[in-house]
Amino acid sequence: MPPPTPSTEELFRPPVLRPFSGTLDRSLFSKTIPLAAATVSSNQNIARYRRELEKAKEILCVDRINAIAAHPDPVLASQGKKCLLLDPSAKPTQPETWGAVLKGGVEKDELGVIPYELKLDYSYYGFLDVITSILPEELHDEIPSGFNAAGHVAHLNLREPYWPYKALIGEILVDKNAHIRTVINKVDNVGTESEFRTFAYEVLAGPDDMDVEVRENDCAFHFDYSKVYWNSKLEKEHTRLIGMFKPGEVVCDVMAGIGPFAVPAGKKGVFVWANDMNPESHKYLTEAIKRNKVGQYVRPFNSDGRKFIHEAADSVHAAATAGEHAVIQKKARRHRQDNGATEKELPPPEKVPIPPTIAHFVMNLPASAYTFVHHYRGIYAGKEDLFVPHTSTKLPLVHVHCFALKSDDEVPLLDICERLTNELGVKMVPGDADNYGEASIHNVRDVAPAKRMFCATFRLPPEVAFAPRT
Repeated sequence: MPPPTPSTEELFRPPVLRPFSGTLDRSLFSKTIPLAAATVSSNQNIARYRRELEKAKEILCVDRINAIAAHPDPVLASQGKKCLLLDPSAKPTQPETWGAVLKGGVEKDELGVIPYELKLDYSYYGFLDVITSILPEELHDEIPSGFNAAGHVAHLNLREPYWPYKALIGEILVDKNAHIRTVINKVDNVGTESEFRTFAYEVLAGPDDMDVEVRENDCAFHFDYSKVYWNSKLEKEHTRLIGMFKPGEVVCDVMAGIGPFAVPAGKKGVFVWANDMNPESHKYLTEAIKRNKVGQYVRPFNSDGRKFIHEAADSVHAAATAGEHAVIQKKARRHRQDNGATEKELPPPEKVPIPPTIAHFVMNLPASAYTFVHHYRGIYAGKEDLFVPHTSTKLPLVHVHCFALKSDDEVPLLDICERLTNELGVKMVPGDADNYGEASIHNVRDVAPAKRMFCATFRLPPEVAFAPRT
């Protein structure tokens, strides 16, 4: 009795290389898969027969393999002859294994059937294919395939069971990601060992080169990844909040980092007072402001965020009182003269004044930002006339990033509101941020099996904003 025919999945599965010897031998991933191929008498019929064979599920359908291949005969291949790779169930010398479309094409002398050897090597397999063929089966459930990328650097946070394979993991990641040259592994907890959210790391593969360039929200950033905080997985959150800011408003970014909120907002015509306590972040923030030409809108500061909340409110009010503004030069208009000639007419520039109040505060320090919110007390003491009901201006929205339990019920929302209540001295409940005493809580991302990052947005309560300063 002949052995059962392997399934397509089994045929294309990488070889099992366990137990692992300690050295990545890429040649061991080479294999030859015997197939049948349909030769096409006229290349004009290739597209038609491909469609018909696909519809009948008689053609090879495997990721990253093109079913149209050069003829295996080098002479015919040099003449442009091609063939269609067939599903592994079809055998070149066994017509009983052929499907109806293939048989019909052969009967019409439009198709022929020949053996074909499909050769695969290490370059064909993806990261997960390679690593699962090497790692012990008990480690397959949580293979570290995801990483935080900063330019050419891939940043991993490997769990202890994977430490014996860390160099191998780094080597394969470099192989399988064209933009990655360096792979590092974090060896402490961000925000625990460093108040600047930097971390100690070890290089798993590639050079120890942490000088990176990244682009996000149509802005360019350059920085030393070992000296500042950057998380590419927060791009969606950066974009979400920036979308809430309106041109001509003022945003205070209390923990701005190198400017992933501030710089794109400035490009949008939003005034931003951007602060970070880390001198290195301030340096690269200043560089990003200049590089992206948003200096009219974004001002960098290097201060403790607790102090900066009041400092920013006072500074913005002083800038507005002094008549500070941005200048927008409008595009030239073409003006037709009496003699028929045209000349460019440059309209006068538009002045965009800095408003006297801040519309949004951003606090992207999830480990501890909520502990800063009591510093809003008295921020606009004595300036009640700047806000509703005396004007149409509402008190600022505060966006506080924080960590909480990962749960699909209200437990994390209630926990976050309880923390805000304790800090503000005003009762906060989940709800609509436009209503005083309510917080809109957005699920940002999961950061661990039982831990989730949220953003709590609330309108600063009047009893906090207008309280006497202490």
